[in-house]
Amino acid sequence: MSTTGDAAGEVAEEAVEEVVGEVVGEAAGEGVEEAEKRVTWAELYFDLVFVFAITQVSGLLHHQHDLTGLVRALVVFVPVYWCWVGTTVQANIRDVDNPRDRLGILLVGLAGLFMALAVPGAYGGRGVLLGAAYWLARVVLLLLLVRVPGVWRGPYGAGVLVSGPLLLVGGLLPDGPRLALWAAAALCDLSAPLAFRRRLANVAYHPSHMPERFALFLLVALGESVVGIGGSAATARLDPPELVAVAAAFTISAGLWWQYFVFAADAMRHAVEVADSRRDVVRRVFQYGHLALAAGVIGVAVGFGETVADPWRALGAGSVALLYGGCGLYLLTFGYTRWMMFRRVSTTRIAAAAVVLGLLPAMVRLPALVVLVVLAVLLVGLNWVEHVKVGRAARVGGVASVSAPGSASAPVE
Repeated sequence: MSTTGDAAGEVAEEAVEEVVGEVVGEAAGEGVEEAEKRVTWAELYFDLVFVFAITQVSGLLHHQHDLTGLVRALVVFVPVYWCWVGTTVQANIRDVDNPRDRLGILLVGLAGLFMALAVPGAYGGRGVLLGAAYWLARVVLLLLLVRVPGVWRGPYGAGVLVSGPLLLVGGLLPDGPRLALWAAAALCDLSAPLAFRRRLANVAYHPSHMPERFALFLLVALGESVVGIGGSAATARLDPPELVAVAAAFTISAGLWWQYFVFAADAMRHAVEVADSRRDVVRRVFQYGHLALAAGVIGVAVGFGETVADPWRALGAGSVALLYGGCGLYLLTFGYTRWMMFRRVSTTRIAAAAVVLGLLPAMVRLPALVVLVVLAVLLVGLNWVEHVKVGRAARVGGVASVSAPGSASAPVE
């Protein structure tokens, strides 16, 4: 990961849930240098469940990708994501490399697997399974933190007392009321970090662990884009046009990876380390920011499934909206995270997002191959522009450090 990257980067934000300020004293006092916290093997194994869960959400969106389908997929994705976030936060603020917590993480993983299995039929006969599995995950996470005084009066308690029951009851209702109740549960989870902001003020977050965990989650989402390419291409004839389409789609996926892991990841870590309020950076950049980043990548992944197998077919509005809209959302999110971290505007990414979204209507009637190649060229161009900007900033920074040794500055875009 580069240290000069895009100051825009993003840090992950899950402050949402958890925990109540008393855990700080247990983790590390202010002003005391913290040892680097590493991701445990249990957490990495836990992530495998969410590889499958994201594939299931993508499948749901693939079958219905109009506006209603987008809302339905997002409402299902939020509780899946929130289970992952809740587990990551409790692993960040505590030592979880022990039998009790390993078993707890694995039990949440089992609940996540049940949720993933329920996703394809979430708006049919598996709604109750989705709600019950989510509630089980929230109960387990609360029990893992039960020794923390006041944990009930925070995001973890809200998950057990409000959003969990809403999801379960929603699973018993017809389609319309179910969607409304599940949307309310999603809003409850997303607003919990704001509602309990004061209670979370004293939570001590480990700055190295949090960015690494959220980067891994985004990597899982990017893996789904590769699956979208390969799954579609595997059944195609693989004549030259199909192979060109595969190459263009992979270039798009790699371009999205490059934007985050070359230009943004270190900037996010830097932002957490130097922030006056890690809680705010975690909430705004990681939790909320990475939800949008992952959603954008999932949209692109589903779009790939519509393009590679038949490169001469016009895609139509829905598929182009997923492909170009997902990419636009991904790039715009970096504008949001950069501002949240450094109060600076990410001009190149915002401009690129405007171009991508502006081209969307023109792409609707063009062959899929043209749609893919145009987007690939745009992302390669954006990465080149940012590479030049980073190199120029590094040269300027090198001169400044010679004249003022020991001075430190934030990563630049």
